[in-house]
Amino acid sequence: MFTTYALQSIHKNYIYKGFTSNIEDRFKMHNEGREKTTAPYTPFKIIYTKQFSNRKEARDHEKWLKSSSGREFLKSLR
Repeated sequence: MFTTYALQSIHKNYIYKGFTSNIEDRFKMHNEGREKTTAPYTPFKIIYTKQFSNRKEARDHEKWLKSSSGREFLKSLR
């Protein structure tokens, strides 16, 4: 099982999109600043998750979230 997710920085205007096989561990890593890309934007809250049965579907959905229509969708969740 894979999860596509979006995190919103609590203090800055930043949304991170990704996918993982373990959302709890991944979220913890982001919030502890152990990811180079997201460390300057901690702390985060989860604003979106969707589960998929395989890695390809999760990756394809992550790509959509990074597209202009996907970004607009995530902005509507704020």
